Amino acid sequence: MTLFNYWHYIVLSIVFILFILGIVSAFKQESMKIKLGMLLSVTVVTLFLAIFSVIVVDKYTKVVKLYKMKNKRLLSTEQIIYTGIVKNEGNHKIGKVTFEIKLVNKGHATGNVKGGNFYKSSGFMDFFTGGYNLNFKPQSITKEFVVARNLGPGKAKSFRVYFRYPPYFRSTAQFAKVWGH
Repeated sequence: MTLFNYWHYIVLSIVFILFILGIVSAFKQESMKIKLGMLLSVTVVTLFLAIFSVIVVDKYTKVVKLYKMKNKRLLSTEQIIYTGIVKNEGNHKIGKVTFEIKLVNKGHATGNVKGGNFYKSSGFMDFFTGGYNLNFKPQSITKEFVVARNLGPGKAKSFRVYFRYPPYFRSTAQFAKVWGH
């Protein structure tokens, strides 16, 4: 659950006032069909408005930056380790900071996608199956990690995450991002 700040409460109060006004105007109607239709539509619209407003307020009040990201491969265990620092650049406390790393095998990152760039398994079963991707190996992987909790304004926290590195990846491109919620 996200940490609410005063902007969340202001926006949700406005949405609640709109909901109450919609309910009052619905009960002023004489026809039961119109009354039920208005109640349903006011409820659905204000619910979507509340969810959308929480997302928008989160985006503009919870600003996280990534600094000094480094990676190191451990060949003995076929893992990759990412280290770095996340910093809350905003003026409000952040409940969770999520770090996402996406690794893309060669060919995808540069737009140079040729038949030879992809992993193709070969073996006895390919002769009979016609290569129906029985040994499918993804060419991109995305991992998400929660690297900080309850990060105050202006505070920074170092992190270290690791996961299994696909041994068939060659000259990978990496795309990292962080966000707070």
